[in-house]
Amino acid sequence: MDEKKKESELYKELGILTKDRNRWEESIPYVSSLLTHESVKIQAKALWLLGEMGLAYPLSVRDVVPEIASFFDSPVPLLRERAVNAFGRIGRGDFHLIEPYWTSLFRFAFDEEAKVRMVFVWASENIATNTPGIYENYMTIFEELLHDPDDKVRMEAPELFRVLGKRRPEFVRPYLEQLQRLSETDNNRVVRIHCLGAIRATV
Repeated sequence: MDEKKKESELYKELGILTKDRNRWEESIPYVSSLLTHESVKIQAKALWLLGEMGLAYPLSVRDVVPEIASFFDSPVPLLRERAVNAFGRIGRGDFHLIEPYWTSLFRFAFDEEAKVRMVFVWASENIATNTPGIYENYMTIFEELLHDPDDKVRMEAPELFRVLGKRRPEFVRPYLEQLQRLSETDNNRVVRIHCLGAIRATV
């Protein structure tokens, strides 16, 4: 069987496993072993799946967290993106598992790749859902992302303010005027809607 065929068979197998949640916990060691696979596509799928498994069974992924973190330094944007995404899901399940790495996530707010910056915001929303207090001194980073040159990043950034607005409105109040201004002036309709959503959640 040639390599391409093997890759596509394996990818299909992981797709089936994604839908079969009853097998997730027992499959964590196997999926973890695929992080060393030579195919970026397989590594990316494994990272994504470990994130979902980590949300469902956080303690069962504890041992693989350092290996997921090693992808933060990958030159491949997709692998950085998937590692950050996985940390968001695992951190939502149990923040303590990712706590040693949490501050190093913030470098992805400035990643050269827009999709990585967007996923950083999304991962932060996941973590903030159950551990909102830790974001108090980091709000200015998300404020910068409200003005990101990339539309998709700007669409996601207000969602972090919405998540925190519900849980820690005092973190968001200093940014309400700015959110209001963007809700009226940003050229992207979704950005305007999401800024309004953040304001409503806060007030």
